[in-house]
Amino acid sequence: MNETEAERQLLIVEDDDAFARALGRSFERRGYAVTQAGNLAEVEALLATGSPGYAVVDLKLNGEASGLAAVQMLHRHNPKTLIVVLTGFASIATAVEAIKLGACHYLAKPSNTDDIEAAFGRAAGTTEVELTNRSTSIKTLEWERIHETLAETGFNISETARRLGMHRRTLARKLGKQQVK
Repeated sequence: MNETEAERQLLIVEDDDAFARALGRSFERRGYAVTQAGNLAEVEALLATGSPGYAVVDLKLNGEASGLAAVQMLHRHNPKTLIVVLTGFASIATAVEAIKLGACHYLAKPSNTDDIEAAFGRAAGTTEVELTNRSTSIKTLEWERIHETLAETGFNISETARRLGMHRRTLARKLGKQQVK
């Protein structure tokens, strides 16, 4: 395999098999060689045989697994891999952690192939991001605190509710209202 082929290797870490297949087909049409992993063990096994140039990682994987662990694993394996975190549970806390662990970008769902490919191209960052004067609402602050605690607990709903001092069902209801699909 030559260097160009290695650079066009894309790993999709996503536990929703239907979404992963659809995203994979879309990237294959753009010339990427796509492999898929549904959990951390599969990521580790795939890294034993190769090193993707690109990766799309879902933030919340089945069970208690966090996509942040996959980001860390991928970045440790090859710091040059461009990693985009894709999530329906976007928050500033998880975005910051994803970038610290080696992701080049963080996108909220719904995002399509164009958005993800553009994010790979913006890995270096830009100073052209528009700054707003809008103040943060109480609801946004609550949402951020919930997701910061979720990330700290490895997305364990019961433990997050305990730490926030609320009933688990209340937390689940709040997450259900805000979730972006």
